[in-house]
Amino acid sequence: MRNLIKISELTKYYDNVCAVDNISFEIKKGEIVGLLGPNGAGKTTTLRILTCYLEPTSGNVTFDNLNIYDHSLEIKRLVGYLPESAPIYPDMLVYDYLKFVANIRGIESKNQDNRIKELADLCEINEVMHKSVFELSKGYKQRVGLAHAMMSDPEILVLDEPTSGLDPNQIIDIRNIIKEIGKKKTVIFSTHILSEAEATCDRIVIINKGKIVADGSTEEIKEKKGGDYLINISLMNGRFDDIKRTLNNIPEIKEVVLKNNKDKIIDFSISCKAKDDVRPEIYRRIKETDCILLEFHTESRTLETIFRELTREN
Repeated sequence: MRNLIKISELTKYYDNVCAVDNISFEIKKGEIVGLLGPNGAGKTTTLRILTCYLEPTSGNVTFDNLNIYDHSLEIKRLVGYLPESAPIYPDMLVYDYLKFVANIRGIESKNQDNRIKELADLCEINEVMHKSVFELSKGYKQRVGLAHAMMSDPEILVLDEPTSGLDPNQIIDIRNIIKEIGKKKTVIFSTHILSEAEATCDRIVIINKGKIVADGSTEEIKEKKGGDYLINISLMNGRFDDIKRTLNNIPEIKEVVLKNNKDKIIDFSISCKAKDDVRPEIYRRIKETDCILLEFHTESRTLETIFRELTREN
């Protein structure tokens, strides 16, 4: 799979404020890539630079052999862009609005109705084509915005917080549309909703304070950044100090922490090194005691936990 977009040492200052701080990464053709980060992390600024709506302070972005400085018009023809608030005229009927967009995009008159019908089917807006934009829910406005961004059949689709402010059902609808578009297009979208990124993206780039702090699939990020894993254990008829002393002799165990000790039941967690599976040895040692094992399960750190650790304030 060839690299389609290359971001090289990209930096953007607003006066003395650094919004994007020397970031570099590449996006392959056909990928669905999520820019993930808290509010103010630099996601929107990065997308505006990618779409040639904003010039960086330094660095470069290339689309194959086209760079954002010398070929901005050609790049804009390759890219469909939907900002966080869809810029659509509220007093127009949906069909009239899409017809207007088709004219602006230079689509031949004889092909416009077929293209609008294709997009209405893809974005599931057939039932509102006769309504004014003003009447639509935010979810439908986002779908109309998607149809707008897709009108010229761009090779790349860039979406800024496409599910912001939507209810759970609308989020699922937009997610499914993005995944359908991603079968044929390269899609880049920003979000701070972890479940969206995990469910939709082939790859996630986590940005915090203008810097990339993680890059990869959700599983790769969990593996690289996940660090330790926990084993939660519940025992009956045992002394925690004795159990802790026994388990601390296992080199792969980093820490044993008591969670509850009540009514002859001891609940505790064991922090273990990520590369080593010490469950058989832990079980063997517990079996050698007079304790009754009530519960034994492993808990991996979630993407949410990793995200919070990577983006929290110092």
